Amino acid sequence: MAENRKEIIQRINEAFAENDLEKVLSFCTDDFIWTMVGDSTVKGKDPIRKWMASMDPQAPQFTIDQTIAEGDSVVTRGNMLMQQKKDGPWIPYTFCDVYRFAGDRVAELTAFVIRTDKALASDRTPNEAQPMESVDKAEWASTASTRLNLPPDRTN
Repeated sequence: MAENRKEIIQRINEAFAENDLEKVLSFCTDDFIWTMVGDSTVKGKDPIRKWMASMDPQAPQFTIDQTIAEGDSVVTRGNMLMQQKKDGPWIPYTFCDVYRFAGDRVAELTAFVIRTDKALASDRTPNEAQPMESVDKAEWASTASTRLNLPPDRTN
């Protein structure tokens, strides 16, 4: 079953590359849930159609670096270039998509998408340009069991 699910995700990614939302949705349940972490969650095929149409998405260019299948989940990670508007610049992203299946259909997609072209301070917003607080590694490690709710012998 895991190999079949990996093949389904490969076909979904081919449909994304063709900018064919209907083909993507043909592999999904009617009550499919799509979450863009940090942005929005949309439930159901018709609301997803409206959501995608509102963005005028262009077909992305992407590579899949890894696909892992376990139980009812398939995870893919990779890199992509996307245009937010037809004549806009191509923007690089790294992504990790977590798909949950119900039988042979995708019931949920949780997408972690990170823009990767802001490595230079001059490309960052004023809030992003603020330096991160330094963390004392020994102090962080000594409190790991509390933060992670682990027994003390699991912090090494």
